[in-house]
Amino acid sequence: MSLIAISQRVSVAPPFNERRDCLDQAWITFVTTCGLTPLPVPNDEHAARWLCNATPISGVLLTGGNNLSAYGGDAPERDATENVLIDIADKRALPVLGVCRGMQMIQHRFGIRLEPVVGHVAQQQIISIEGKPTEVNSYHNFGATETRPPLEAWAFAEDGVVKAVRHATGRITGIMWHPERFSPFAARDISLFQQFFGSS
Repeated sequence: MSLIAISQRVSVAPPFNERRDCLDQAWITFVTTCGLTPLPVPNDEHAARWLCNATPISGVLLTGGNNLSAYGGDAPERDATENVLIDIADKRALPVLGVCRGMQMIQHRFGIRLEPVVGHVAQQQIISIEGKPTEVNSYHNFGATETRPPLEAWAFAEDGVVKAVRHATGRITGIMWHPERFSPFAARDISLFQQFFGSS
C-alpha cells in the first residue's frame, strides 16, 4: 500500500510542561480503509525532512487541528513542519491533500487571506460540491470566500465560504470537512482519497 506522510496536531499539556503530537486514531482507520499506509510525522521540521528522505512516501496528508500561527495559533512548529512536507512534495511531484486546517495551510501558501467565519461548526452542514448539494461536517472558525489561480474552488457553503480547493495543474487539493469523523465513512471520501493518492 502507498505510504502517506500525515501531519499531526500539537496538544499543549501545561500540568506536565509538555507539547505533544497527536493524531486521532480514526485517521489510521480511515487511511487504511482507503488502502493507504499512514506514516505520522512529528512536529519537528528537521525530523520530518529526515523521515521523508528515509522512507518511500507517495504523498502527504495535512490533517486538522490548531489554527495557523498567522491567525493566532499556538503551534508554530507545526506550521514549519507542514511547510517542509509541502516543499518535499512539490520537489518530488507528490500529491498533497489538506483537511480543514490542512486546506487552510494550502490557501495560506498561495496567498489567500482567511477571515473569521460563523456557523461553520456543525456535525451536519449542506454544501455544494461541484454543483451538487451534499451533507458534510464542519469544524472551523476561519475560511475564505474567494480563491485565485492556480487554486480553484470546487465546493462552497451556502454563505459563499470555500469548502474545497484544488490546484489547476498540480497535485494539490483541500477539503474543509473531516472524512475521518463520519461513521460509517462516506464512499465519496474513500473514493477521493483512493483516486488522489493512487490506491484505487
